Amino acid sequence: MAIPNRWARYNGRCGDGFQPVEGLGSDRAGIKVTALMKRGTSEVQSITPRRPVIGVMGGSKVNRRALEAASELGRLIARRGWVLLNGGRNKGIMAASAQGARDAGGTVIGILPDTTAAKASPNLDYVILTGMGDARNVINVLSSDVVIACTGGLGTLSEVMLALKHDKKVILLGLDPGPELDRYRKTGLLREAATPADAVEQAAALLAKHPCQP
Repeated sequence: MAIPNRWARYNGRCGDGFQPVEGLGSDRAGIKVTALMKRGTSEVQSITPRRPVIGVMGGSKVNRRALEAASELGRLIARRGWVLLNGGRNKGIMAASAQGARDAGGTVIGILPDTTAAKASPNLDYVILTGMGDARNVINVLSSDVVIACTGGLGTLSEVMLALKHDKKVILLGLDPGPELDRYRKTGLLREAATPADAVEQAAALLAKHPCQP
């Protein structure tokens, strides 16, 4: 899959022996577009904050209401200028959230469990083929700054558990994992949202409190 990149360049003053470099990432994905490299070394110092990555997790077989909520969630994430990351397949919450984000001009990363893109959503900007099956769920959550867990089954629950285990902030939208996770609610690591707009507002508050690391 060809990925168009537009390289940015730093035009300001460079101090401490650093010089501007190009080609370190894509400004569409917000990944270290601009950086400074110390002369004579491979040391890189990022000067452009990357855009937040919001992981949207959910089931492949859900009802129409859940699909509509996922699509709206994708649109709202894109309008914030955030990057949406999901499981990449062309069904369920994955397909709906990707479509919503793409319709709003957003960037979508799909982490697929497969070795080919045959089952990938057509609305992905970046297709990551892992060949890892369900183990790719670890990549999904660890690559996300905030996880929003929508309606789903055991796969979605596993992503919630993995996220909490690694101290990732999780917002539930149409998913009830039961009282066993109440202790995470008490610490603020696990939250619940009533609507897609509520989920995005809570994500924004979390990101403001805990800015993304380059």
